[in-house]
Amino acid sequence: MKLLIVNGPNLNLLGTRETQIYGNVSFEAFFEQLKNKTQHELSYFQSNVEGELINCLQQASADGIIINAGGYTHSSVALRDCIAAIDIPVIEVHISNISARESFRHESLLSPVCKGCIFGFGLEGYLLAIRAFEM
Repeated sequence: MKLLIVNGPNLNLLGTRETQIYGNVSFEAFFEQLKNKTQHELSYFQSNVEGELINCLQQASADGIIINAGGYTHSSVALRDCIAAIDIPVIEVHISNISARESFRHESLLSPVCKGCIFGFGLEGYLLAIRAFEM
């Protein structure tokens, strides 16, 4: 199975940004570990630019997409519309539990158009999303 992981703004700072929330491991280092935990073909894309994320999703050639849209989760109607329009199932992942954080993070515009959502399990949420695609 081909799975694409798409990370949004500021997730390129994992390992150094708010380590009390996001941990001290870079996503690149975690991604290498993740590839060793699965036999699926994994690819990864990260951008701080909303339009680049949309282009990536629209051009994706995968059996499933795992997305952590970062702050765009709560503000991007364009990303929501894109996920609803593509014919690839998407699972939304967040490292922290967005429901337990600031009130503006409580609503995800993406969740209603995703196959499923995994929040609050740290980086292991990505592995949980991979396992969910196996079901």
